[in-house]
Amino acid sequence: MIASIVTLLIPLWILLGLLVLLLLLGVLGRVQNGRFLRPLFKLMTKVPLLRRWLEKGSRAAIERTNPELASALRKLEPHQKRLHDPQQAQKAMSLLTRQERAALLEMQEQQGGVSEEATNRQMRRQLEKQRKRGGR
Repeated sequence: MIASIVTLLIPLWILLGLLVLLLLLGVLGRVQNGRFLRPLFKLMTKVPLLRRWLEKGSRAAIERTNPELASALRKLEPHQKRLHDPQQAQKAMSLLTRQERAALLEMQEQQGGVSEEATNRQMRRQLEKQRKRGGR
């Protein structure tokens, strides 16, 4: 009798466990801007299926909040491996519209991306022009 009740409650225990896990992730995301959640997500990205889900969710969130940035990232994705070469990066950036470039530069500034010391003079001038255009 008791064994049959326990087996009937297995789906309920699974749902309760998933609910507790979701609440735990929510709390970890709120504490210190997700400081304790980042290592967990780094670990999760090592699993290919979870990595695809996280990337898909991230793209969807970016598309909702900043469509220009999403468009720029989509255009730059095929050139990702060659962006370390300044000339190739310049060619890839020329594919973007003014709004997409401004959104991409803003995202890089927020993330502490391109440091001006690491770029050559021509790239620094172009970055400065982009900032002036975006500021208007």
